[in-house]
Amino acid sequence: MHRHYTGGGREVRAVDGVSIAIARNEFVALNGPSGCGKSTLMHLIAGLDRPTSGQILVNGLALHQADEKTITNFRRNQLGIVFQFFNLLPTMSALENVMFPLLLQGVSRDESERRACETLTFLGLAERADHFAHQLSGGEQQRVAIARAIVHRPHLLMADEPTGNLDSASTASVMSALQTVAEQKLATLIIVTHSEEIAAAASRRLSMRDGKIIDETFT
Repeated sequence: MHRHYTGGGREVRAVDGVSIAIARNEFVALNGPSGCGKSTLMHLIAGLDRPTSGQILVNGLALHQADEKTITNFRRNQLGIVFQFFNLLPTMSALENVMFPLLLQGVSRDESERRACETLTFLGLAERADHFAHQLSGGEQQRVAIARAIVHRPHLLMADEPTGNLDSASTASVMSALQTVAEQKLATLIIVTHSEEIAAAASRRLSMRDGKIIDETFT
């Protein structure tokens, strides 16, 4: 797989000849310094970008040739994403933020609320369900973001620098939540991180430099 850009009069090979296979329910870390191509690779796998050449197959779907409607349905139904910045809707409570993806799918409000409550409880946030984002700590906000990303039971959960904005205590709580998702095999989990410590939590680490995977480590 390749993803090239043209900028400043030169070609930038953000992803350069990457070929990987990730098993269902595997926990994988894409690790490397800023600018190595790991976030671009995540965007390709998530259907947020298209490769210049090559193929991307996720759960049998050929994303590289899918139309926009198919990709939108894929992202809505099969994919969960957690970003470094929590992106919670500030006018909604934690519960309402987690309910939102289900409501977009057409799930009834009662069922959406039941599943959102269940997911918040699973992540230790039952007592924070009625709180708004400004009333939550950074770690709590990120765990709400994880709950929102898994409430619709996606096949694939991707986290882009999920602890990059957190202190050490919040980082530990967020990583515990993600490891629980992996251990209970709720989804295939891919974490993008520059942190060696965070990458070490995965069962497989793919190290990137200059758009290429240069090393693979099983833990």
